[in-house]
Amino acid sequence: MTFITPQKWDELENRLKSRGIRKEDVIERFVRSSGSGGQNVNKVSTAVYLKHIPSGIEVKMQRERSQALNRFLAWRLLLDKIEAKLTGEKSRRKKEIEKIRRQKRKRSRRAKERMLEGKKRQAQKKVNRNKQTYYPGL
Repeated sequence: MTFITPQKWDELENRLKSRGIRKEDVIERFVRSSGSGGQNVNKVSTAVYLKHIPSGIEVKMQRERSQALNRFLAWRLLLDKIEAKLTGEKSRRKKEIEKIRRQKRKRSRRAKERMLEGKKRQAQKKVNRNKQTYYPGL
């Protein structure tokens, strides 16, 4: 069983206070998880659901088999989402997802033509390197 140290809870509560988030403004429910975890997951409500009423942000955490750990992780995720909304920045996770999406996107026709032209140029260089002139009688 993983244990959250009191220092980590104190840091989390200090972050909540610095952002002006009150625990009374958050609905906290414990629900049953889904997926792997066996009898523990099927019988015990280990998943944590949090909803910050003023902002309407909802979080459900069911990553771990321990309710205490899921509770801490849910509070941390909720705080991260609220901070991202307040600062107006894209969260690091959204940036990573967007980067992967751009990488998987199909190339434009012009980009594809440029890439193929470069490959043809490189192939021609290799062909020219291998050409050896043979002079009989020398």
